[in-house]
Amino acid sequence: MSMLFGQIINGDRGVEAVRFDGERYFCGAQPKTSWDIVIDSVEARKDLTKQLEASLDVPLTATELQWTVPIVHPEPHRCWVTGTGLTHLGSAATRDSMHQALADDDASLSDSMKMFRFGLEGGKPIAGEVGAQPEWFYKGNGLSVVEPGGVLELEPGAMDGGDESELAGIYVVRSDGQPVRIGFALGNEFSDHVMEKINYLYLAHSKLRVSAFGPLIRVGQAPSSVHGTTKIERGGDVVWEKGFTSGDDEMCHAISNLEHHHFKYALFRNPGDLHVHYMGTSLLSFADGVRTQTGDSIVIEADGFGPALRNTVRYDATPEKVVQVIGA
Repeated sequence: MSMLFGQIINGDRGVEAVRFDGERYFCGAQPKTSWDIVIDSVEARKDLTKQLEASLDVPLTATELQWTVPIVHPEPHRCWVTGTGLTHLGSAATRDSMHQALADDDASLSDSMKMFRFGLEGGKPIAGEVGAQPEWFYKGNGLSVVEPGGVLELEPGAMDGGDESELAGIYVVRSDGQPVRIGFALGNEFSDHVMEKINYLYLAHSKLRVSAFGPLIRVGQAPSSVHGTTKIERGGDVVWEKGFTSGDDEMCHAISNLEHHHFKYALFRNPGDLHVHYMGTSLLSFADGVRTQTGDSIVIEADGFGPALRNTVRYDATPEKVVQVIGA
């Protein structure tokens, strides 16, 4: 089984890293954060799995764990939270309808459908070649990340908070500017689909929302095919549930192509930075006419990624107020 690690709040010991070996959790004799273990391993060019095994070798006896964000940069503004869209093939029915639409001439295609076609035709280039550029967006910095079990708070003016179940790639930039892939986690990219639907040029605004990933990070490459389930719980009932897929076999873009088109910019190769990059989703509850409400829980799980990622939604009903900018 692949190595899985995350972070818990452990009484007087504070925040510390843990690893998961399928059935048991382990912590360190001396509390360490996952950032400390990861950055030491990356800079020393050591195998991260071996470093986690060596650093976290004390059986953890707690039965109920309080999860926090699985890796946190000591300077939160040096964590980039970004993503790509229109990267997944989706269900067979969705694929069929898309291929039918793509058979039409260019004049009848929306910009989104043209972007999807770019991925179908060039998203998986042969080794050494540059593939098609995907849709890309910015979500925020480390201050916008919510811990597993935490509240996905929507600020005044937000119109919707909808699930986006996907893989989040976790990366650290080494001191020589080399991006290093740490692994992948379950992610809820959480977006404002009502705002985006008004006009696709509102996409940038719709993505500036909080998000969550974890509780655990799976070290190394993502499985070529990931199968998971997303559900929305309300008042103890499941109001929506559906399976999602991810991984290279389920996408029109190779993950390596998405990585290239992110890290090709020197801005994103700043030594010591942490990157959380959402890879895109194959389904949305919003597409099925579901709207979240305050108190709803979004639950995302998939085999091979440990415990489910669960977060609660909260809308702020306060009217949006004008932010006054003053002179220096």
